[in-house]
Amino acid sequence: MDHAHYCREVEAHLRRRNDGHLIRIVGPAFELVCGWAERGIPLKIVERGIDRYFERYYAKGPRRRPVRIDFCDADVLDVFDDWRRAVGAPRTPTAGSDDAPGPGEKPRHSLAAHLDRVAGRLAARRADPATPALNAETSATLDALGRVRAAGARARGAVRATLVEELAALDRALVAAARADAPPALRRALAEEAAADLGPFRDRMAEDVYRQALEAATDRLVRERFGLPAIRYE
Repeated sequence: MDHAHYCREVEAHLRRRNDGHLIRIVGPAFELVCGWAERGIPLKIVERGIDRYFERYYAKGPRRRPVRIDFCDADVLDVFDDWRRAVGAPRTPTAGSDDAPGPGEKPRHSLAAHLDRVAGRLAARRADPATPALNAETSATLDALGRVRAAGARARGAVRATLVEELAALDRALVAAARADAPPALRRALAEEAAADLGPFRDRMAEDVYRQALEAATDRLVRERFGLPAIRYE
């Protein structure tokens, strides 16, 4: 990966988020961003991590100073970890990194809180005449989520596991509906973007694993393109 190009792209996105104020990525900041490149973190993932930091920054009130890239490091790594686990991409440890498997997994929100957030996002989605399959699936999913939430209030053991499996099935059905409504050109473009994101990991993945990861990465892009929440609970 061309580290100079990678850093320029990150610098350009940071500048856009800083309302045109240029913060050069040099010195320790350059080493930080090169470390992201060496881990194989796709540029789109870096941008999402930067965006996540800015969302919190905006929520605190009027901004007082431009954001430096090192402020975004934790969010970039957090978004990358979510993406990597979702698509099944292998870890890419680097010298001195803490990217090795360990017990420190992020705490999950409760099932009820997760369902409330998902239902809120789906309810806020406006029906689009161009996405009839997705419109119908969204309505059916909202009905199902209400039922799952009621059943999950006191569910334990095998019953809870069954509900979690149902959420995964609802998630797959919703993304499949979005794919069905997407124009062929958009589907091709998203598949190509997913393949580019997985490029740094391709040589270390068996063919069947890569195909599964490519499907999962494409599904994530479809979800983002149509503004859909992740329904599965992991």
